[in-house]
Amino acid sequence: MDPLGEIKTIYFKATPETIRRDLARAVELLKGMASEEERERAAVFMDGLSQMRSEWVAAGKVRLDRGAAPPAQRRRRHGR
Repeated sequence: MDPLGEIKTIYFKATPETIRRDLARAVELLKGMASEEERERAAVFMDGLSQMRSEWVAAGKVRLDRGAAPPAQRRRRHGR
């Protein structure tokens, strides 16, 4: 599959559980694109993936730092 086609597929199949891996793969595909025209066509899907990740992080469906508690929670656990 061509890079743009793969990015489109990633976009339409992304879930909160896969978004981090999906976005990383899409970035790698974008870097390998030969022309600026191809990258411009992919930009809408890249923006969409980024938006999904942001919305899912805000909704608590995705954690930014896997395995680590947010700073506010760490402070409360240690009594600070």
